[in-house]
Amino acid sequence: MKRLHVHVAVDDLSASIRFYSAMFASVPTVAKDDYAKWMLDDPRVNFAISARGAKPGLNHLGVQVESADELAEMSERLQKLDAEVVEEMGTACCYAKSDKYWATDPQGIAWETYHTLDNIPVFGGQGDAESASGCCVPEPAVTKMASSIPVKAKPASGCCS
Repeated sequence: MKRLHVHVAVDDLSASIRFYSAMFASVPTVAKDDYAKWMLDDPRVNFAISARGAKPGLNHLGVQVESADELAEMSERLQKLDAEVVEEMGTACCYAKSDKYWATDPQGIAWETYHTLDNIPVFGGQGDAESASGCCVPEPAVTKMASSIPVKAKPASGCCS
């Protein structure tokens, strides 16, 4: 089953944790000095916030899948779009190691589809707060073509560089 993912950049993490904990009637599932995440079942959403220097507001939206097969299905859907698709396999970001694909909607909102492989102790690939400040939305660029759809493959070592 898929889960909606929402990531919001915030100015004041503590105040935001208090606000969203009250809104969701739940404490965060993951809480770090710069990040918090609620894995909610009602509504079924992976809601994350971070205070890492990004402009406050909506950071990105996504669909979290539970298996490699579901990720492959989502990749096939994205390949049908008339848009760039960025591939990140085995990337480290947001305290997790994941395989993911990125696309940008017509309004410019980044959408991440991903399968979490493992938890990790650092926010970004190198544990470097400076390079991870924009994590995890990749910069648009085309480095290879998959059929007629542009695809950018990013190195697994750092989604945030």
